Amino acid sequence: MPSQLTIEIAYALPEKQSLMRVAVPDGTTVQKAIEQSGLLSLYQEIDLSVNKVGIWNKVCKVDAVVSEGDRIEIYRPLIADPKEVRKLRAQKAKEEGRANKVTGGKPL
Repeated sequence: MPSQLTIEIAYALPEKQSLMRVAVPDGTTVQKAIEQSGLLSLYQEIDLSVNKVGIWNKVCKVDAVVSEGDRIEIYRPLIADPKEVRKLRAQKAKEEGRANKVTGGKPL
């Protein structure tokens, strides 16, 4: 009989977060652990062929094997391009005369 591992699975929306502790057999993949947790039935928008997943903040594939104490994270798609947001913030700081190393951009 394979030994049991205790892992956590995390998924967060702006208004609600779920962190589930799950016992899985040794050799379980990320995908099987997520399926076993029941999160897919709670959050219909999760699609493991689209959503990226990770273990302890490092992106991994769904066929990665979990270890004792791992925290699997299911990531949502970004709603804005971070580079574009930084560029707009720097432009606004320049226009307002408060550009510096923190806000980005060079003063006018």
